[in-house]
Amino acid sequence: MCDQEQLARWAKKSLNRRTFGAGAIAGAAAACAPMGMESGAAGSSVVGRKVSFRTAAGTMDAEFFHPETGTHPGVIFWPDIAGIREAKRQMARRLAASGYAVLLVNPYYRDVSGEQFVDFATFAANKGFETVKPWRGKLDAEAIQMDGRAAAGWLRSQNAVDKAARIGTQGYCMGGPFTIWTAAAAPDVGAACSFHGGGLVREGENSPHRMLDADDHYLIAIARNDDAEQPQAKTALRNAASAVGAAAEIEVYPADHGWCVPDSPAYDREAAERAWSRLLATYAEAL
Repeated sequence: MCDQEQLARWAKKSLNRRTFGAGAIAGAAAACAPMGMESGAAGSSVVGRKVSFRTAAGTMDAEFFHPETGTHPGVIFWPDIAGIREAKRQMARRLAASGYAVLLVNPYYRDVSGEQFVDFATFAANKGFETVKPWRGKLDAEAIQMDGRAAAGWLRSQNAVDKAARIGTQGYCMGGPFTIWTAAAAPDVGAACSFHGGGLVREGENSPHRMLDADDHYLIAIARNDDAEQPQAKTALRNAASAVGAAAEIEVYPADHGWCVPDSPAYDREAAERAWSRLLATYAEAL
């Protein structure tokens, strides 16, 4: 998992924007053209804008990306611990280019709005974990389920969203469990996709693995070092999915925590592309 000790190691190595921030994003875009695409699958441009909407806890801010024309399945995108930034915008644009209406949400809206860290290097080198800790502490199952319902409702009100399709949700790092909590709370959500998510199996009735549902599809991609720390989690998740009859793809990837995110020091292009292809396949089947 992404924790304070790991962040300290990255910062101690003097990792900065030149080593895995802006340079990593640029490298990913160059190596994999779709990362920088601004055209949708049907040839229309991808458009994006900042948005906000009410929740029971206040006003959530987000960024919304979708093809310029047509209607498309909606997706709620939960970022990792470093929040909204250019790496996450690139991922949201890429998904929109594949024919989805993507809502990149700010999970920390109760405390701050918009981008707080320009990239993961800035987060790691500037005590980002300590900064977000009090914000993150408010994001329990109840809070995220409330936010997820509000986000799904907002998507349903948008002209760019296909109202006949179910909604997808994807999350990275701390956003992994948010996907399952969202799916459990919002009937419109039909797919929950977690990438190197932390805390999917935990104590208590609100553990994500206890909230799987037969009506939803699950894609749970586990980092090898997370699996080494909690090897029983994959088995608990598989058993839980089997018990309720849920369609679930649960796999340990040969890559470290953070491998899907292009500004992460653990970014692994080959494994990230494989995970991306499984994301699209899951959405194609479930939404």
